[in-house]
Parts: sequence; C-alpha cells; structure tokens
Amino acid sequence: MTTANKTPPGADPKQLERTGTVREIGSQAVWSLSSCKPGFGVDQLRDDNLETYWQSDGSQPHLVNIQFRRKTTVKTLCIYADYKSDESYTPSKISVRVGNNFHNLQEIRHKKIQNFCFYFRLITF
Repeated sequence: MTTANKTPPGADPKQLERTGTVREIGSQAVWSLSSCKPGFGVDQLRDDNLETYWQSDGSQPHLVNIQFRRKTTVKTLCIYADYKSDESYTPSKISVRVGNNFHNLQEIRHKKIQNFCFYFRLITF
C-alpha cells in the first residue's frame, strides 16, 4: 500500500521531525526488551545518543517489544546500528511484527542487514 506522505528513501528522520513533516511517537508506547546487560537497556536504546546503545544478554532471538495503549498507526520505523563499530552485536536480520497482542503477531517486514547504520524511531505523519 502506498501513501501520499511516504518518506523519501535516505531522508533524515531527525531533520523531518525538526521541520514538522513527521513526529516521533515512541514516547507514547511501553518498551520492553527480551534481555539486556545492566546499563544497556531501554533508556540507552531510546536516549537519542549515538554513543549509547542496547546490548542484549541472553539467548536468541533478541526482542524489542513496543506496545501502544491503543491502536496506533506507525508509518515508518527507523532503526540505528553501526556495523563498523561492532559487527559482533549488530543484528544480521530484523523482523517487524504487528498485532493486537503478543499471541497474534504477524510479520509484515523481514530485512537482512549488511554493513550499514540504522536506528530506532517510530514516526507517524
């Protein structure tokens, strides 16, 4: 499905936020992680500092759960990771799943990742 407000490929989400083209809605959600090392959890994942990060600490798959209190339209999911900084902790694939609860999630996107940067931002238009 194509929308008229589609973000151009390669667009800088932070610049789009500053101009009011999009707005970040991650603060409206409850975030949880399948595991994390102390000091490398949700706060570091969400703090907009590219020097801090989430580091999982457990068996795979490593999950980031984002739950909204009510039905919410998310137009774009932006994720940042720096493969060059630490390829051993950068994911090699990402699966995005949506649903009304944890038991009825359906995969809507699956992406293999190689040698690039990405970061988490939830954006709506």
